[in-house]
Amino acid sequence: MSTFFHRIYEMVALIPYGKVLSYGQIARFLGSPRSSRLVGWAMHHCPKGLPWHRVIKQSGEIPFHEGSMEYVTQRECLEREGVAFSADGTIDMD
Repeated sequence: MSTFFHRIYEMVALIPYGKVLSYGQIARFLGSPRSSRLVGWAMHHCPKGLPWHRVIKQSGEIPFHEGSMEYVTQRECLEREGVAFSADGTIDMD
């Protein structure tokens, strides 16, 4: 595992219950603002036990196709934590 991936996973582990971060926010926090796609790749391979469901797109969207098992699982996890979704299915990133 690369050092950058390890730093991404450390950051994801710190996302508080009921909160989300975007791929881009994680990249910026790690000092590599142009690496949001690399963060996405790291999340595709994330270790078990990380709160992967707390990482979403900058637009507030869940990164999976609506209706897919991954989408449903991520949305259910976030709703259980009290994350609110708007009528269009997005999360307010402010």
